[in-house]
Amino acid sequence: MQTKPFRIGTRGSPLALAQAHETRSRLMAAHGLPEEMFEVVVLSTTGDRITDRSLSEIGGKGLFTQELEEQLSSGELDIAVHSSKDMPTKLPDGLHIAAYLPREDFRDAFIGRTASTLKALPDGATVGTASLRRQALIRRLRPDIQLTIFRGSVGTRLRKLDEGQVDATLLAFAGLKRLSMEEVVTELLDPADFPPAPAQGAICVESRIGDPRTDALIVPINDRLTYDAVTCERAFLAALDGSCRTPIGGFAICDGDHLKFSGLILTPDGRREHAIEVEGKRSDAEALGLRAGEAVRAAAGPGFFDSWS
Repeated sequence: MQTKPFRIGTRGSPLALAQAHETRSRLMAAHGLPEEMFEVVVLSTTGDRITDRSLSEIGGKGLFTQELEEQLSSGELDIAVHSSKDMPTKLPDGLHIAAYLPREDFRDAFIGRTASTLKALPDGATVGTASLRRQALIRRLRPDIQLTIFRGSVGTRLRKLDEGQVDATLLAFAGLKRLSMEEVVTELLDPADFPPAPAQGAICVESRIGDPRTDALIVPINDRLTYDAVTCERAFLAALDGSCRTPIGGFAICDGDHLKFSGLILTPDGRREHAIEVEGKRSDAEALGLRAGEAVRAAAGPGFFDSWS
C-alpha cells in the first residue's frame, strides 16, 4: 500500500499550477485518497526563465518540459503535468503520455484594447504574440497588422496589454477558463479561419514507461475522447516535424466512433498555405493524423518548408 505521497511535477505559473491542482483533484476523486497523498512539486524551466525572445529563437517546445522530464526519468517525480501543446512530438526515451484530462475549449481568444475583434482593429494596429502560428494567421487575415513578441504568464501579457504596449493580444481560451478569466475575452476566433495549435486546450500527464504502480494511478483519469483527438493532432505534427518553429494549426473532433481532422500549414508571412481534412474511425486516430501530415507535406513540396528554417 502506498504510504508516501505521489509527487506531481509542474511549472510554477498560475496556469500550470491550476492544471496540476486539477490533476490532483481528479486523482483524489478517482482513488478516494486525501490531498496529503499528492505532493505538487514546482520546478522552473528554461522556457520560464527566458521571456524576452520567442521559443523558435531559443530552442522550441522542449524548453518547457526538460527539467520536469529529467526528474521524472530519475524517479524524483512520479508524474509530470503539462499543457499538451507544449509537448515535443518526440519524448525522451522511457517516458510517455499516459493520460489526457477532458479537453477544454481549444479556440484562440482575442483580447482587444482598442477594438473588440481582430477584423475591427485599425490599420497598422499592434498585436502582441510570440506564437509563429498566430503571427502567420494574423498576417494571412490582416497583413497590415504590426506584430511584436509577447511572452510571459497570462497575467504578465494582460498587464502589458493594459499598459498600452500593444492594441491586442491572443491567448488560449482554455487557459483563461482554467484561471476563471473568461471576462477579458473580446472575441473567440472561429477555428475554421483561425485553427488552434494541435493539442491546445488539453492537459496531459506524462509518466515512466513500465511503471505499473503509476499506470494504475493514472488510468482512471484518462479521457478517451481527448486521448484520441490529441493523438491524431500530435501525429499530424510528427509527420511535419512540427515545433514552435513552424506555423501549423489543426484540430480533431470525435463524434461517437468517428473522427474528423482539419489541418493547416502556412509560411511565416501567411501568404501561402495548404489545408487538409481527413476522417475515419477513432481507433485509427494516429494513422489518420500521420496520413494528413504526409499528404499536406507532399502537396506543399519541399520548397514550401524552406521558409520555416
